[in-house]
Amino acid sequence: MNSRHEAARKLLREFKGDNYAFGAGALEQVGNFARSLGQRVLVIANPSRWLQPTVTRVTELLQNAGCEVVGTVAGAQPNAPKEDVYRLEGQILHTAPDCLVAIGGGSTIDAAKAANVLASLGCHSADIEDYFGTGLVTAVAQKMNRKLIPMVAVQTAASSGAHLTKYSNVTDPVNGQKKLIVDDAIVPPKAVFDYELTVTTPKNTTLDGAFDGLAHCLEVFYGAPADRYDKIAEIALLGIELIAEGVIQMAEDRWDPEIRETLGLATDLGGYAIMVGGTNGGHLTSFSLVDVTSHGRACAVMNPYYTVFFAPSIERQLSAVAEVLKKVGLIEGDLTGVRGRELGVMVAHGLVALSKKVGFPTTLQELPGFTDEHIARALEAAKNPQLEMKLKNMPVPLTSAQVDEYMGPILEAAKTGDFNIIKNLS
Repeated sequence: MNSRHEAARKLLREFKGDNYAFGAGALEQVGNFARSLGQRVLVIANPSRWLQPTVTRVTELLQNAGCEVVGTVAGAQPNAPKEDVYRLEGQILHTAPDCLVAIGGGSTIDAAKAANVLASLGCHSADIEDYFGTGLVTAVAQKMNRKLIPMVAVQTAASSGAHLTKYSNVTDPVNGQKKLIVDDAIVPPKAVFDYELTVTTPKNTTLDGAFDGLAHCLEVFYGAPADRYDKIAEIALLGIELIAEGVIQMAEDRWDPEIRETLGLATDLGGYAIMVGGTNGGHLTSFSLVDVTSHGRACAVMNPYYTVFFAPSIERQLSAVAEVLKKVGLIEGDLTGVRGRELGVMVAHGLVALSKKVGFPTTLQELPGFTDEHIARALEAAKNPQLEMKLKNMPVPLTSAQVDEYMGPILEAAKTGDFNIIKNLS
């Protein structure tokens, strides 16, 4: 038995207990999970050919458990566009279910979470913009004395951890900007992830998800406060090691089921991490790049540069990450006595090396369609109060007044790959 896999399973059981079924054969639990929450079930899932067998099996399991399936509706396009959220809200209101079962990757589950907010609380405000930020859903629900419709999230991609977390990412495709609901009220009460469902996932999609999970672990660990450091380190360092190992094996064209389990467990640890701490710089900038690259690739590009910016303030974290990257062959040389910014640059080069192994871009200018307008958009978004939690979560917190002076050089460095441009906050 793989001891690191067992360590990951132990952590996930600690995290979710009996409310999460994961691993081979876990899909069989979906009927009982749904029936424990309600009887009239609306299934939300994209009608793609590869997903259809899973949707069919889930429907059978729901019916066998005594649930009435009141409808099956399409999920969401990548990045959960607003129009999909409003469409799903209408379907929920029309079918009046007492339980939702969302089947898919992060976009479908995020869109279902947001649509649930609107369908349940829309008489307060029918504009999803009014729920972006932290804790606003709970505040409205308590004021109205209402609850959201309970949901079973059936994850099909090792990536965002959307099935486990309090986050819902929604994109406005008109201005190319992603925003975020952060609220415990939208955590799915029950979740299922059968890692065998990911066996047929295309390689590029798998890698995008892996780097998203890596960003969750890395960013949360960078920002770990002293009182939660040990627990976050336990979760995040194991997740980073498993993801790096899995990505390297995929670069070598190894596609065995154990790698799928490795990435499933690791990205689930990323989900655990973002429930203990929060993401920050890499995720914040990725929200402004939705029209030129996937979320995982955006985070993969940006995190090395934020690593250098944070370096003087996170020597303890960087030393631990450097040891992991050295263990998997991404850093060479002696780490003894390496500190501060120099250590940050070393870790950043290790992260860049991981991206290069799978042909991922390592600078913004490599992204098709990228322009300086994306830098301007990212800087403006960082000043938006709806995304303020990302600035506050950074191990080197910035005010909106400091964004241009310090985040600007980070983005310019990411554009060209020149770490020397980055200014550290004294």
